[in-house]
Amino acid sequence: MAVRDWSALAFLRLPQAPRSRSPGPATRPVARQHRTIFISDVHLGTRGCKAELLADFLACNTCETLYLIGDIIDGWALQRRWFWTPEQTRVVHEILKKVDQGTRVIYIPGNHDEFLRRYCGRTMADIEVVAEAIHETADGKRLWVLHGDVFDSVISYAKWLAHIGDRAYSVVLALNDRLHTLRRWLGLPYWSISAYLKRAVKNAVEYVSHYEEIVARAAAAKGVDGVCCGHIHHAEIRKIGTILYLNDGDWVESCTALVEDARGHLEILRWATSTPADNPAGAIASAEGEASLIPA
Repeated sequence: MAVRDWSALAFLRLPQAPRSRSPGPATRPVARQHRTIFISDVHLGTRGCKAELLADFLACNTCETLYLIGDIIDGWALQRRWFWTPEQTRVVHEILKKVDQGTRVIYIPGNHDEFLRRYCGRTMADIEVVAEAIHETADGKRLWVLHGDVFDSVISYAKWLAHIGDRAYSVVLALNDRLHTLRRWLGLPYWSISAYLKRAVKNAVEYVSHYEEIVARAAAAKGVDGVCCGHIHHAEIRKIGTILYLNDGDWVESCTALVEDARGHLEILRWATSTPADNPAGAIASAEGEASLIPA
């Protein structure tokens, strides 16, 4: 069923988007063409969302298919307090611009934008809304694409605890945002204190590893070659048994996307710099294990 007006989002009284920067010929970033782009965990409607970086990424990277794998809009945060910026409006405009240019856009709601799950199976503003999808790469791999909150026991069995954790996480992200502002003023690239703390705490590392293994087991049972998800804000490409596990990361901490080229090669693209002109290609971590040059 096609719905031309996205009535589910009519409550978004979007302010005017700022005009994108117009760098001169010497600094204009070179657009990269991909077969597929996967992004998730943008959390529009929160102060922690790195909307300006994401809008620049979308403007500088084109694709045939764009997967929005959940938590694009943070309904939890917007229910508590309204927050929206012109930069976040620009993200919405860049997505709709891709639709107008012929990109297939597939939206898979997550737990923070679960209010959209009632619209799964519909096409709204030419954006397909589905609960999950099977993506076939150019080299024939079948990937199960879903947000991944279904594998999180805290979300599945103790939602109230998830909301408490979300508030604490928002405090850390507020500190992260102030640090980002200071580093930009000093001319330093983006660096996430919240991501650093997540890597440093043993329990968090164990949780991520356990989560990835559970997702991989479910993918093996489904009979696919790999699985692509978000949810845990930890970008990763690794083989778990026979399953290729892929996580596209987030846009509140690491500012990462998963991209596929015309040959079916998959890699993580990190867009964590002050401006796209500083980093026209991004730093890449691929399935071959190439190390990223920018802290995630």
